[in-house]
Amino acid sequence: MPRLALYALIVCVLAVVAAVVSFVQGSFIGIVWVLIAGLSSNMCWYYLKKGRAVSR
Repeated sequence: MPRLALYALIVCVLAVVAAVVSFVQGSFIGIVWVLIAGLSSNMCWYYLKKGRAVSR
């Protein structure tokens, strides 16, 4: 797994956890965390596909 994909995956997981905590506490700032999770998820897929294409 490429390093940037791993970092993006870690950010995605942390953003999902932060969103859940925010929504449980009743804060709507969790919406921002959901958007960050979506962005980092897309970055993870991009770097995974890019890494597979380079290795071929």
